Amino acid sequence: MAVTIEAALRDALAWSFAAVPPAAVDAKARELLLDTIGCVIAASMAPRLRALAGQLAATDPGGVLVPGFGASLSTGSASALLATAACWDEACEGLARAHGRPGVPVIAACLALAQVRSTTLNELIAAVVTGYEIGGRLGEVLRIAPGMHVDGTWPGLGVAAAAVRLSGGSAAQAMTAVRIAACQMPYTLYLPVKTGAEARSTYLAHSAQLGLLAANAALAGLTAPEGVLEELRARALAGATRTERVAPAGEWLINEAYLKPFAAVRHVHYGAAAALELRPRIADRLSRVSRISLSIYAEALTYCGIRAPANAIQAQFSLSYGIACALVAGDLAPSAYSSGALENTLVRSLEAKVELGEDVLMTRAARRGAHLTVELYGERLEHRVDRVVGDPSMPMTREQAVWKFVRYTRRTPQDAEWLLDSPGERGVAALLERFAQETD
Repeated sequence: MAVTIEAALRDALAWSFAAVPPAAVDAKARELLLDTIGCVIAASMAPRLRALAGQLAATDPGGVLVPGFGASLSTGSASALLATAACWDEACEGLARAHGRPGVPVIAACLALAQVRSTTLNELIAAVVTGYEIGGRLGEVLRIAPGMHVDGTWPGLGVAAAAVRLSGGSAAQAMTAVRIAACQMPYTLYLPVKTGAEARSTYLAHSAQLGLLAANAALAGLTAPEGVLEELRARALAGATRTERVAPAGEWLINEAYLKPFAAVRHVHYGAAAALELRPRIADRLSRVSRISLSIYAEALTYCGIRAPANAIQAQFSLSYGIACALVAGDLAPSAYSSGALENTLVRSLEAKVELGEDVLMTRAARRGAHLTVELYGERLEHRVDRVVGDPSMPMTREQAVWKFVRYTRRTPQDAEWLLDSPGERGVAALLERFAQETD
């Protein structure tokens, strides 16, 4: 008899609650915390995020602080603002096998919840790891159907498990919380990405809030039916690609988590990395480029084939824009989505010259990578990228994670290293006090 999703998940929860994260897992969780906080601070000056923070402070105040923002919010609203800000510039973490980001809403909810509890860094890390392991496993088997967006769907189930653990609950209560959240897992649309609507940035906020609600309901004794995960996949996700395997207990998915060197959807990274490799040879001749060709795997074309992006969200999901901006600016940072960058004449001209095509062999082999060709009236330059920083075979180093944090936040390396090296017994409140100040 085949093992059900719920049976495998129950085993994973029991293991996750009992296991002491090994040193490598502890270090990876700290890097994820640092990177997420850095992304939040980097986005905190965005006018619409500032407006959202003000709206939440006026309607749902509390004692929870969000790094980079001055507002004091309730636990739920703080988790929502944290999650929204973390993904604002598309520079946040992800897990390739889950085709999404289990960590952002888990970290958002746990950072908010930890401020109303006497939580140590060790306890926070344990909860984040549990949430990541559960969310990552469910992301792999609960693949979204065409037309849906992964944010706002299964990541909330990982939040439910993490919040129960951080609140002192049991693995059995975490299983109930996951079921409660699964009974109401939302159907989030990809449509806002196509149109550039910022509604997309609220999806992970919904995951954080849904997970917190489910955790509180389970801790209060509310019940949920068994078999809900199979029911969910059969009904709401009926059109999705099916993956039967749930990663077994003992397999640390968080070790496969990627941190992004660029502020863009992961699929965009490969073409951008290839462009950066070619840039030194053509940086002073970009106006003479006649044609650019990108060959890439099918999934990248499906989600990131947006042309002539009119706003930041569309640009974050545009293979052609990522290449053009990388060639002109020599980077793909949050500044790539400023009005000046989006309206740059040379960037626009190069983006229009990009031709996108599928690398069928790459698609069939389920490999990620890109082959970029740039032509300059008689000269042809090529570069192939088979991996980028953050891939399992080339994880971001501690030094790279610190440098990204410093670049994005204008804080010091000592601020980053303080979190990475803090004793596990240190209170999370002290951590948040250090990062809660608004950016200059």
